[in-house]
Amino acid sequence: MVDIDAAIGFVVAHGDAVERARLSWLRTGAPPSPETLDSAEVGQTLGGGWPASWGDEIASVDATCFRLAELDDLGALSRPAARRALDWLAAAQRRDGCWEEDEALADVAPEWARPGDPEARLYLTANAAFWLTVAGLDARAAGPLDHRVGGAYAGVVHAAGQALAAHLNPDGSWPSFLATGWLTAAVLHRQQLFYESARIKAVLAERLPQSTPADAAWLASTLRRVGVDEQEWTMVAARRRLTETQRSDGGWTSDDGHQFDVHTTLAVIRAFR
Repeated sequence: MVDIDAAIGFVVAHGDAVERARLSWLRTGAPPSPETLDSAEVGQTLGGGWPASWGDEIASVDATCFRLAELDDLGALSRPAARRALDWLAAAQRRDGCWEEDEALADVAPEWARPGDPEARLYLTANAAFWLTVAGLDARAAGPLDHRVGGAYAGVVHAAGQALAAHLNPDGSWPSFLATGWLTAAVLHRQQLFYESARIKAVLAERLPQSTPADAAWLASTLRRVGVDEQEWTMVAARRRLTETQRSDGGWTSDDGHQFDVHTTLAVIRAFR
């Protein structure tokens, strides 16, 4: 079994102030300090998105989704900064229901965010649609409560879900990066496209025994965020992989360098707390 107590100890020992605040909110719902929230929200552009470390001051779809994940762990998706970011994402959707990074980032963007690349387009679409799906109710403006999937962004996430479903292959695979699979499965699950979501999860379950710890953690936290049961077979396979790969210090290894090991470990705690 995943040793959550050891994982908590790893975050306490190695996390920064924001990461420890994320842990506190995940464990007990303790609200972070105003200073911590200001630190987590720093750098937002006037338009509402956040720039990537590789993209100067141009707002990035990928970086904004990453920042929303951090704010989610702080219970901060209803704050003005997150609402502006979600509004920016919704406004950036293209007519075909998809997202791409700004063309000005073409020379510096990594492969998963490169403008004009169809694999990157599908990944960014799944990522943006996921956060608009799960954050819509938290981010609604004043006015009547919208109970539809995505809340205030229901039309946006429906169009994105249709675009994502249209790209699925008959065997449940998808023409994009691995992460696109679990993000798409989560979006389609909330759209009640359960058959399409299950086809994707079947492919993911086959790949989990060879997946990296970071991928297994991201998959598990994504599916749990949309209400996939912890005992569902894809989640069981993810837990098995995470049990196999938990280190003796309680943490898990990131694919992006040791400085992101705490982020990966928080994803596991989020999935199985």
